[in-house]
Amino acid sequence: MTMKGKEFMKIINDFVKYKYLLYELVKKDIKLKYRRSYLGIVWTLLEPILTTLVLNFIFTNLYTNKDDNFVVYILAGRLMYSFFSGATKAAMRSIRVNGAMIKKVYVPKYIYPLAAVLSNFIIFALSLLVLVAACVIKRIPLTFYTIEAIIPIFILLVLCLGVGLFLGSFAVKFRDLEYLWDVALMLIMYSCAIFYQVEKMGNAVNIIKFNPLYTIITNFRNLVIYGTQMNTHYLMYSAGISVIALAIGSYAFAKQQDKFILYI
Repeated sequence: MTMKGKEFMKIINDFVKYKYLLYELVKKDIKLKYRRSYLGIVWTLLEPILTTLVLNFIFTNLYTNKDDNFVVYILAGRLMYSFFSGATKAAMRSIRVNGAMIKKVYVPKYIYPLAAVLSNFIIFALSLLVLVAACVIKRIPLTFYTIEAIIPIFILLVLCLGVGLFLGSFAVKFRDLEYLWDVALMLIMYSCAIFYQVEKMGNAVNIIKFNPLYTIITNFRNLVIYGTQMNTHYLMYSAGISVIALAIGSYAFAKQQDKFILYI
């Protein structure tokens, strides 16, 4: 077996060995997120509803958008962007947040950003119930393509993990990276076409298409809202970028992880 093969098998064995710890970390992250909230995890459902209603009011009434399914259009984009934003920020902070445990007990360090991404994924999965309800209310038909929505969701999960690992690799030492990422997320959000239709952006659409998150959201909307097949170009592009992000993030994390103890 080659060296890379041995390293891969070690990762698999560590994952199996520490799967219970991963489960506990995911559960802890979810509990901490809603620890001081009276409504608790109900906010997972309530927050996207309130945000979507506000955005729908603004862009339907003030900007006279006539699309009957615009509220669902906004909600789908909002949920997917929120998952990307929350997961990457949580993964970026995961090593510092768990610094005390890292100093005391040996655990494969990738477990922490992985747990952060998975906890946000569970919250995202629960919030999709709101999208299902909105589709029912708007009488959006269930089609064969709807089942394929799991594909862009999985690609988004891979993208979040890759970006989260990369950010987590350097945020331990460079704390300012957290503030820079907040700015970057704002730019990413406005280039995702969450609350506007990209067809109205003119030539700017050629730039927006380079945002892999936009291509993921677009394919998700095509499948769930419009009942059409995915854009193959968008699918290949987003999948390719996500795999590359995971490879780069994993490599950077592996190179930096032995230095974490110096900065936490």
